[in-house]
Amino acid sequence: MTSHLVSIPIGVARAFPVQHTINVLSAILLGPTYTVLNAFAISVLRNILGVGSLLAFPGSMIGALLAGVFFTKTHNKIYTLIGEVIGTGIIGAIVVYPVANFILGQKVAALFFVVPFLVSAVVGGLAGYLFIKGLERKLDFK
Repeated sequence: MTSHLVSIPIGVARAFPVQHTINVLSAILLGPTYTVLNAFAISVLRNILGVGSLLAFPGSMIGALLAGVFFTKTHNKIYTLIGEVIGTGIIGAIVVYPVANFILGQKVAALFFVVPFLVSAVVGGLAGYLFIKGLERKLDFK
């Protein structure tokens, strides 16, 4: 688990694009249940290692769930990427607002996390998508 090695500090949060790469790969290879469990385990690990916060849980797990569900329903890798971006970048970013304000005591605007989470989810999710596409091309597998 190396998702915690690449991070971008953003105020009270830290963006981890590798988490989104892992979410997209897990959604395609493992399905929604194991993808969410994987995101949960990585969030726990990041918190134990002191490189994450409580924002890691909703931020990564909602994207993992949507990516897994979108792939299960469509078997389309682009939709998997879209699920990760919507789940983490929009829904997850909005859900972390009360966690930041009321649990962590950080006063931020309601949509404060949307742009950084979106950027992180797009960059990391796209990396996962391109990795899978490259692997398919190399192995001549679809």
